[in-house]
Amino acid sequence: MEVESFVTKTLELLQEEREAEIEETRAWQKSLSLKTLQQKGVCLLKLQIGSQRTGMHGRLLVSFEPRKSANPSVLPSNSFGPGDIVGLYASEGCSQPNQLCSGVVTRVTQTSITVAIDDTQDGVNLDSDGLFNIMKLANDVTYKRLTRALNSLNGYRGGPAANLISVLFGYSEPGTLSQQSALVWINNGLDNSQKEAVSFALSQKDVAIIHGPPGTGKTTTVVEVILQAVKQDQKVLCCAPSNVAVDNLVERLAKSKAKVLRLGHPARLLESVQKHSLDAVVAQSDSSNIIADVRKDMDKAFSQIKKVRDKGQRSSLRREIGDLRKELKSREEVAIKQILKKASVVLATNTGASDDGPLKYLPSEHFDLVVIDECAQALESSCWIALLKARKCILAGDYKQLPPTIKSQTAAAKGLSVSLMERLIQKYGDSVVRMLTTQYRMNIAIMQWASEQMYQGRLTAHPSVEKHLLKDLAGVAHVEETSMPLLLIDTAGCGLNELEDTDEQSKGNQGEVDIVSVHVKALTEAGVHAKDIAVIAPYNLQVDLLRQKLSNEHPELEIKSVDGFQGREKEAVLLSLVRSNRKGEVGFLAEDRRINVAVTRARRQLMVVCDSQTVRNHDFLKSLVDYMTEHGEVRTAFEYLEDVVPENYSRSQENQQSANVKDTSTKLKAKAQQGKKGDPKQKKDFENKKKGDVQGKAPSENQQSKNTSSTCPKSNTHDDSEESQIIKEQIRQQLHVFLSEKNQTELQFPSSLSSHERLLVHQLSEELGLKHVSQGTGKQRRITVSKIVPEGASKEPAEEPSKELTTPGKSTVEEIQAPEELLEKEPNKQPQKPALDFKSLHLERMQREQEKREEKKRLEMGPQGQSKGQSTKKSKGADKGKGKMKAGAVDIAAAAAPDGDFDALIDAVVKADRVCGFVKCKASVLTLGQLCLYCNRQYCLSHHIPEVHGCGDKAKAQARMRISKEGILYAGSGHKDKSMDPNKKAYLHRKLDSKLKDMASQRKTKSKDKEQ
Repeated sequence: MEVESFVTKTLELLQEEREAEIEETRAWQKSLSLKTLQQKGVCLLKLQIGSQRTGMHGRLLVSFEPRKSANPSVLPSNSFGPGDIVGLYASEGCSQPNQLCSGVVTRVTQTSITVAIDDTQDGVNLDSDGLFNIMKLANDVTYKRLTRALNSLNGYRGGPAANLISVLFGYSEPGTLSQQSALVWINNGLDNSQKEAVSFALSQKDVAIIHGPPGTGKTTTVVEVILQAVKQDQKVLCCAPSNVAVDNLVERLAKSKAKVLRLGHPARLLESVQKHSLDAVVAQSDSSNIIADVRKDMDKAFSQIKKVRDKGQRSSLRREIGDLRKELKSREEVAIKQILKKASVVLATNTGASDDGPLKYLPSEHFDLVVIDECAQALESSCWIALLKARKCILAGDYKQLPPTIKSQTAAAKGLSVSLMERLIQKYGDSVVRMLTTQYRMNIAIMQWASEQMYQGRLTAHPSVEKHLLKDLAGVAHVEETSMPLLLIDTAGCGLNELEDTDEQSKGNQGEVDIVSVHVKALTEAGVHAKDIAVIAPYNLQVDLLRQKLSNEHPELEIKSVDGFQGREKEAVLLSLVRSNRKGEVGFLAEDRRINVAVTRARRQLMVVCDSQTVRNHDFLKSLVDYMTEHGEVRTAFEYLEDVVPENYSRSQENQQSANVKDTSTKLKAKAQQGKKGDPKQKKDFENKKKGDVQGKAPSENQQSKNTSSTCPKSNTHDDSEESQIIKEQIRQQLHVFLSEKNQTELQFPSSLSSHERLLVHQLSEELGLKHVSQGTGKQRRITVSKIVPEGASKEPAEEPSKELTTPGKSTVEEIQAPEELLEKEPNKQPQKPALDFKSLHLERMQREQEKREEKKRLEMGPQGQSKGQSTKKSKGADKGKGKMKAGAVDIAAAAAPDGDFDALIDAVVKADRVCGFVKCKASVLTLGQLCLYCNRQYCLSHHIPEVHGCGDKAKAQARMRISKEGILYAGSGHKDKSMDPNKKAYLHRKLDSKLKDMASQRKTKSKDKEQ
């Protein structure tokens, strides 16, 4: 690659990125209100000046605070940070005419924001009693520094970095130093791969790359390299793309005796490293007293200029301030030069190492070595700001994690996102790279997937972290939730679909938010501190939903996007993948490096909640789901949420081999027998199987086929396969047998069922109108199915057969099952649906019920003769009053003689069909009536609603299933329901309420201002 072509292309891409950033800012200002911009965190409204003082290089530091009348007197949530370029506006608005000046943010607290205003803007009138707006602007300072560095690279001739440029662009090959003395390790705790990387980096003549996967001690290795170079009397410039990464190095280096100097304003630094900042060191130098006196004189002049009204005195004071500023600069320059020359290691951000900062006071050949940490996250153009200052460079980072953030997708696609580290590895390969292979962060179960997928299986877990779990933490209970390193919660087929914010083009999933909330509660109740848990998601909308749900209850819980959590780690990480749709779209989850970052943040536990049906459409995500299925605990959303709506997918799936189908069918029959009889041998076999899965032992060939069929995501993926259909039919038949047994009210499925089999039980129970509850935890988790007793149904056994009587040709579930006598004779035979004699069945039932009724009357009314006499009189009276009082459907059906002919039976049924089917209701339904679709009975207009006559649960289940599958409320209603998703509607309602509240408070404030 030629330098000229690289510079030309990169400048064009940087211009595209710059225009995209400016366009985004312009679009915000035009289309969004100031209140909305403040809610987005890019604008602060109606601030007043808290204080003014003179900072380094004579800059005016102005601190802005909320109005004293504002309640509370804290800044709203915002995204401002040190180094941001901001515009200062009058309170009337944030348009260009209202802009007073621009500045750089130096400090942000909960109650104030401090802005440094350049000395060229002395004429700005900042009224201490006025109100101001602050808005974040596109950072043109960074763009100018990158452009300047590229132009310097293009015209570079004869400087210290000439040979380095030749190597990095392929004009010459990397070389090694001829003589290398034996190293005496400063840190004796380095492992073999770290020692090899340090030795290699020091022995290279031009360039060396240290590839540090997550948790492998990359920073420790870089610190050792820097200290060894200092030990050889080298001057080192150490850079990183972010202030946090630089401060991390400063903290580690400060523990040694090396002279460390951190460039950058102290307000941008961590408190622990502020004493090493340039400002702090200058303040402790010999010139500090004189510099402090000059600053005091400037502050005094600033205070006087506000009080004086005479123009002549004001201009005189301004001239005095100008003279004082010149004196201050000259004295600061002398002090800075002395301090920089004495420092062994100078640290700054990539852009902070530019020539328009303090480094301009040093000669061009001052540094011997440039070290760039987290190089894979930095634009290559930003690296060249520092690379031009030395003859050798050492790059450290992990190019298998996320690249630098770029707003212009076009520029990123054209190559702007390719880092210098990635480009050199593609060019020179292993000849310039040493990889760290021992990781000190993750449990081996969490590490192994990333190792195999991203790092050629070369990572090994250190014994200190290999098997550590949450239960090993102090004060954490030893329960199932804290005893597993991997947990996959599968929402496939559960109806927890994603929602979309059309304004922000982001995604959310309220169902996954609820599941994460349940797991966070389980961990905190077990003793895990909220500060040790991180909840991350790839989409900003999901992050907002998670914060709304969890932040109030767990203020220490860290909830961030995947991109914002790069470089961090927590004991437990809960990852919500969000995407759940019928099309199988995964969006930017297809970025493999983003998923790698998300997974490798966890130390002791990784929990992933996702729709395996959707994410399996991407190979990399499929490998994660398969790995967690094989090596971790798998659960369904049914086990976490009670109101989950089962959903059937229609996409075509792959078919399983017939051998697996046969094994699955045999296994399910064994489980069904175990659930009824509690066979100890079967139970022991399943326990051994579970134990073998947890310990990661290689199962036998037969066990492998069973394991494949019992895991949740794999089975869910083949929902329409022959194997899944057999499982479904077995469970369906078992539920039908349960429905046919009158005396059995509950059916417990064994705890040995797999996640997918439990999902099928839930779905089929919902279809058949049965209650289904998941109980227990871990290996004791089981499903209990029970029958629903309709409201209004009589509890008396005598009325049951009459209530279930239907018209000929229509039957209920109970009527089509085999009689109890057949089941007793052939208990092992699966129930079938033969063509039964409905007359015989009905007569047998009527005979049994009449005997029970007569027995009850004898017990209630005394001697047998009296009972018969009263019964005879009552029946005669009923016949005489037939025209006056119409009998109810139950009474008519009960009056049918059990020994009568078939015509009499039909006549009784017809009479019952003319009367309302509700218990004790005698209203006629010949002219006005309604047929219930769930029990096939006619009801009057007073009782035709399913919730009134006892079919409410069936109607609710049917409606939920129909809406989930077809999107329509009832058959024939026409088109799919296109109404807004309820979760999104609730989210928009919250935003609207917040906006109305802000507008109301704004109107009140304006009225108060007018009164004053």
